[in-house]
Amino acid sequence: MSKRLTCDVVVVGAGMVGAACALFAARAGLDVIVVDRGPVAGGTTGAGEGNLLVSDKEPGPELELALLSGRLWADLAKEVGDAVEYELKGGVVVAATPEGLEALDRFATGQRSAGVGAQRVDADELRSLEPHLAPGLAGGVLYPQDAQVMPTLAAAHLLRSSGARLFGGAVTEVLRGADGAVRGVRTDRGEIHAPQVVNAAGTWGGELAALAGVHLPVLPRRGFVLVTEPLPRLVRHKVYAADYVADVASDSAALQTSPVVEGTAAGPVLIGATRERVGFDRSLSLPALRALAAGATRLFPFLERVRAMRTYLGFRPYLPDHLPAIGPDPRVPGLFHACGHEGAGIGLSTGTGRLIAQALTGQAPDLDLAPFRPDRFPASPPASPPTSVSHPSPRPSSDAEEAS
Repeated sequence: MSKRLTCDVVVVGAGMVGAACALFAARAGLDVIVVDRGPVAGGTTGAGEGNLLVSDKEPGPELELALLSGRLWADLAKEVGDAVEYELKGGVVVAATPEGLEALDRFATGQRSAGVGAQRVDADELRSLEPHLAPGLAGGVLYPQDAQVMPTLAAAHLLRSSGARLFGGAVTEVLRGADGAVRGVRTDRGEIHAPQVVNAAGTWGGELAALAGVHLPVLPRRGFVLVTEPLPRLVRHKVYAADYVADVASDSAALQTSPVVEGTAAGPVLIGATRERVGFDRSLSLPALRALAAGATRLFPFLERVRAMRTYLGFRPYLPDHLPAIGPDPRVPGLFHACGHEGAGIGLSTGTGRLIAQALTGQAPDLDLAPFRPDRFPASPPASPPTSVSHPSPRPSSDAEEAS
């Protein structure tokens, strides 16, 4: 049966970023409807680890957004921390050689100037932080601000807390008036009329933008995660090798792996991280999984004796300059974007939601939105818009969070 609803703002995407946009928009007094063709956190959010990181970000707009988001996550944790498994566990980045440690320390020095807590850790101190680390590492840097949530729980709780209405349906058109301004969306189950639409469709954000007649070059970047059997808490922090930062910033389409290991409140250890641009190919990659296992056991030799119970994959929403698109689209009045966060969507979601709510209500933003402008990319050749925000697999789109 066809429906017709009205509200102040439609958020397209029921993942973590969409949930955060709904929460902060509702707290700003707006009536919000969230649209997704699948379940809450049914896309990229559900394939992530739930990391809230500052450790992997160099000084600049993304780090500023991460610091804002971290403060907002800490505030939310006072309300629902246990319910979303919020843990201020800290991160440890390790270097294998003295030269690598010096490079890591230089990177941390720049971060400290931007407000990040980063403590150099020499080799003898490293084992006191992580007793089961491999011997012979040169040292590392401790980041006390790194935290973690359980992403599907977090998205569900933020949406519930927002009071937003959840509408199940695939968006087939962004409705626009004679003046070109947004007036809602059409779905396969009816229309939702609103003067403002937020694109929080994650990896499919480019498709939704095309439905509104604008170009946003979001691409999927695949990543795998290995999940071990439940264990006692043998890994205390998020621990990763220094080359992870370079992989995050890389533009390569080829398979890249760098060891990332962390325990969870439920017991299993999560092992990442891989990155490759292969479209929406969901095929199992044995080379990627072997590389994950090898990297993890180099960091933590005890994992050689631990069973991997399962693996899963997801697609990070990648934009060419590695910055998300956040804020109003000057090409289409009433259209706002909150997508393209690549592997940091969970961590950056709260700051994004806050900035979007400020933009929706005409308030001065906490951060300069210029670096995140959605129209900063060169226009693509004219093409016919898609007929809907479709999904290449049974798992529907939500938002952006890291898949490894």
